[in-house]
Amino acid sequence: MPRALFFAAAFLTLAMPAQAADGPVQTPPIQTGDPAKRGLTQADFPRIKQIEPNIYTYEALRTIEPQGFKTTVDLIVVTDQGVLVADGQGNEKDGRDLVAAIARLTPQPVKYVVICSEHGDHTGGNAAFKAAFPDVVFISSPASQKALARTANPPTETVADRREIRLGATTVAVLDLGRSHTGGDLAVHVPAKRVLFLSETYVHRLFPSMRAAYPSEWLATLAKAQKIDATWYIAGHGFVDDAPTMKAELEASRQALTAVIAEARRLHDAKVPCVSPTDCAAATQANWGPYADWTERQNQAPVAILRVYQELDGKLN
Repeated sequence: MPRALFFAAAFLTLAMPAQAADGPVQTPPIQTGDPAKRGLTQADFPRIKQIEPNIYTYEALRTIEPQGFKTTVDLIVVTDQGVLVADGQGNEKDGRDLVAAIARLTPQPVKYVVICSEHGDHTGGNAAFKAAFPDVVFISSPASQKALARTANPPTETVADRREIRLGATTVAVLDLGRSHTGGDLAVHVPAKRVLFLSETYVHRLFPSMRAAYPSEWLATLAKAQKIDATWYIAGHGFVDDAPTMKAELEASRQALTAVIAEARRLHDAKVPCVSPTDCAAATQANWGPYADWTERQNQAPVAILRVYQELDGKLN
């Protein structure tokens, strides 16, 4: 069996719902962003899952400190007139692995790469697309185009609100739902298949990462996303489970962000200082409740507190 099909089959098996009482029961995966807690190792990645006909998710691991690894997730839309990819990977080697995985799915070229998050773990491997497909078009928001202007493969086209891309019989909508994890987040929607890729606007069971975030606007952007009629809501980090789980976890992600902002506001009102991520007394006094054991809490909590403080103090651009 080809490697990509093997991973797709394995992933689909993982996502199957529990069977009736007279048949074998599939234990659902534990909800965590930590691969180790799911019993996974580096050897299990990268992984491909077919979520709808000709639509795939791709998960690769990246190192995080001090907690080990987390996934970076991409969306692949295959048509008979080319391929659209939402987000990339963090370095050229991982980018080449993604290109190779796409080649195992289809002989069609990648025509568009939508940069939904401008951060390096989603764009650092974009040279691999350009090397394999010289005519590929990189699309971003205007804000992300500005942020990436000096990179090797800056976006040449932008979307400030909504753009529809038609590849054969498939229509893909590129959406600007508002600022969230960065100042230039985009989403990719395949309406006919009811698939919505949210990149880092949605992180699955990871503590909110806010180094470039707009906390209150992020909540508003999530509310807009939840109003879109989709079966699949795909996160930019964390695991791709079955569709009902991904929808429920989007709400869990919104609740986590709400709680983190509220706790940071409480600490700000109490005048507990947070000068920088490494000088943040508030981080030691915070009560994160059920979110204390979410992946990356240790290194992301001080950053989140500082960013909320900056918003409350009117210091965000």
